[in-house]
Amino acid sequence: MDLRSWLPRAVDVVEEWGAAFGPFTPHASHQVDDAAFGAAYARFAKRLHDNYPFFHPRYVGQMVKPPHPAAVVGYVTAMLINPNNHAAEGGPATTEMERETVAALADMFGLPRHAGHLTTSGTIANLEALYVARQAHPGKAVAYSTESHYTHERMCHVLGIEGVPLPVDAAGRIDLDALRDALATGRVGTVVVTAGTTGLGAVDPVHEVLPLAREFGARVHVDAAYGGFYALLAGSDPTIDPRPWAAVAGCDSVVVDPHKHGLQPYGCGAILFADPADARHFGHDSPYTYFTDADLHLGEISLECSRAGAAAAALWLTTQLLPLTPTGLGAVLAAGRRAALRWADLLETSTELRLYQRPDLDIVTYAPRHPTLSATDLGSERLLRGGMSADDDPVYVSLLRVDALAFRRRHPEVAADAETARVCRSVLIKPEAEHHVDRTHDRVRRLVTATR
Repeated sequence: MDLRSWLPRAVDVVEEWGAAFGPFTPHASHQVDDAAFGAAYARFAKRLHDNYPFFHPRYVGQMVKPPHPAAVVGYVTAMLINPNNHAAEGGPATTEMERETVAALADMFGLPRHAGHLTTSGTIANLEALYVARQAHPGKAVAYSTESHYTHERMCHVLGIEGVPLPVDAAGRIDLDALRDALATGRVGTVVVTAGTTGLGAVDPVHEVLPLAREFGARVHVDAAYGGFYALLAGSDPTIDPRPWAAVAGCDSVVVDPHKHGLQPYGCGAILFADPADARHFGHDSPYTYFTDADLHLGEISLECSRAGAAAAALWLTTQLLPLTPTGLGAVLAAGRRAALRWADLLETSTELRLYQRPDLDIVTYAPRHPTLSATDLGSERLLRGGMSADDDPVYVSLLRVDALAFRRRHPEVAADAETARVCRSVLIKPEAEHHVDRTHDRVRRLVTATR
């Protein structure tokens, strides 16, 4: 679809709708001259050139990409009305769109019943999950792996509850023996499992954590902010273990970020609770809202107040075209998964590069082949800088810092002459990476050779 054709339609739709309410005179206080706007916009456009090419397959750095054109058009159209999904009277249409898309997300995870809503980020979604965990188990700690997102440690601090970091196994997944020991103390009330760590993309064994947590009466929260949409492929892609994804339906809460694999603009996260009764922990009263519906409003099951209805509109429109099915949105993820596996295969046979760990999802980790950690660290940084600064053939990767123990558990042949080392990390979140991966690998390989 062509944005040049559809963005003007956004203005037409809103003007046609607005005409039904009769004409009025815009106030002069916020009117600006076209010439003045043109000059300001020229400065603005120039400033935006100071960006990395997130849209291009040359960019295989962080988990960033532009939203789908349908999401852009949906967002802009609704934004011109500017609904607030805190309460139904703030945005009747987009409130219903949010309810429908949240129900579709719940179906994706197999949740038969749910309470949930969109959020401005995965961080806020995780905060809400841990807030409910605190309310459900007062005085109890929250356990999470050292590979989980740093938001869990931070939000435990915000909420005034104890956080218990646990070690990981040789694949970067939560260590089950350490978890059992922590649960046996009786002080852990909630276990956080991660379905797609932001460093390695590792998927914790949710299917093994869940019965263990239940044995000790603990809640289980799934942080699937990054990897959650891979639930669409579990069961149809033989390279993905379906068991962790099937177990999500038995957990207490789950977070997923549509602004990652869901093709949405920032910020669009989501929180789902398996038990609708968990909504009671958000109960509050307002003397000036909630006059249009006897049911719980989205604002009554959320810590946030004002939220952009445009985010719900964008997600709703996108999923009308790319539904949450293996052949809909799942096909977009499948391309990134194939690219990651292809690159991993190339790295395993490379003489210049070393695959750090085979990917669970679409994050590939690797480093120049060196005999020591210190040389590996320096080589990774040189690769990053060399790729970014190349004028003729740039490539953009990112770095991941790992400790010596983690590195040598995977590659014992590398001498541990340093406590940590940086390795390269590439997130193949764009489906276009599938058609570019051989070229990307060759470019990275040549960079290593040139910077030795």
